[in-house]
Amino acid sequence: MHETPLTALVLSGGGARAAYQVGVLRALAHLRREALGPRARLRNPFGIIVGTSAGAINALALAANADRFEATVELIAKVWQNFSAEQVYRADSLGVIRSGARWLTMLSVGWAIARWRRARPQSLLDNAPLARLLQRLVPVERLPLMLAQGHLHAVAVTASSYTSGEHYTFYDSGPALEPWQRSQRRAVRTRLTQAHLLASSAIPFVFPARLMDAGGHSAWFGDGSMRQTAPLSPAVHLGAERLLIIGAGRMQEPGGRAVATHGHPSLAQIAGHAMSSIFLDALAVDIERMRRINRTLALLPEPVIAESEWRPLEALVIAPTQRLDDIAARHLGDLPAPVRALLRGVGVGGQGEQASGAALASYLLFEAPFTRALVALGEADTRARRDEVLQFFGWDRAAPDIQLP
Repeated sequence: MHETPLTALVLSGGGARAAYQVGVLRALAHLRREALGPRARLRNPFGIIVGTSAGAINALALAANADRFEATVELIAKVWQNFSAEQVYRADSLGVIRSGARWLTMLSVGWAIARWRRARPQSLLDNAPLARLLQRLVPVERLPLMLAQGHLHAVAVTASSYTSGEHYTFYDSGPALEPWQRSQRRAVRTRLTQAHLLASSAIPFVFPARLMDAGGHSAWFGDGSMRQTAPLSPAVHLGAERLLIIGAGRMQEPGGRAVATHGHPSLAQIAGHAMSSIFLDALAVDIERMRRINRTLALLPEPVIAESEWRPLEALVIAPTQRLDDIAARHLGDLPAPVRALLRGVGVGGQGEQASGAALASYLLFEAPFTRALVALGEADTRARRDEVLQFFGWDRAAPDIQLP
């Protein structure tokens, strides 16, 4: 069974940056064990789990094993701490030539060659290895059992439709929760599969789109962070009473940071900026919107709130205290040589303070030195907020070895 009140775990997107989420979850598991004792592992702290992009992979891995939360966190951590790019996309010379090099060639040489050769490259990289990893890491066939036994209330992943331009939430639940529809957003109740994960994590231009059923018709889908104007909305619609939100980038940059200017920005710098807009900005805006609504509701009398469709939401946001771009800059040399050569063509290169295009590379740095650094940062950031975490979950008020409700 899951803990109460109904708490939602919201995992954002960010490619390799999602390793940070695993560090946070690992620290949470340890803090809960310290506060509640060994019996804590018998319950899942999150009744609702919602994920986007790479966060969707972490989300469904947890949801499919909701009856063994701590063991699953350790399993996911082991995968992330020992990652190599070859587990996610073709990083060998032949694979890069067949996808990325040909794609860039089509951009530079033009449509005439594409017509002549009938070449239609779909993406910069081929993520076929990710499908094989998901088969091992995410046993989606267990999700109905977890929902039926009450280990989960609901689970959802998001994706963006290239066909209709709408943002979709694909969800499943124990109780019969009705789907919702808003402007440019809709929900579809369905049996979640690895195909939903491949669609949700299909970073635009980098990984190929996926054809899936969209509630009675077929559509092409890409990364769930695109057009995600309300990242917290699915958790709220599914009934969350409080939210733990784990970001994959700093929510706010400190003022006065000096940034050197070295001529016109490269394609990699522009792409990295665009990626940050896709993966980070919407979450920060939605969190601020939630806090503003909470402040407004706090000014209203209880009877008025009771008659309103709005309700205050308790939320804890944990996000990196360091710039992940800077960490990525120290690890550009860990990328496989063919991928480094490919990215060098768009302006990724150098090391440390002299690195360029690190923001773009950070989404593709599925290499152990980088992901281990992010896992360690997630653990450190969470432990630094120990009292806040214990208070949010109510673990500071529970006696060790207590039988959770």
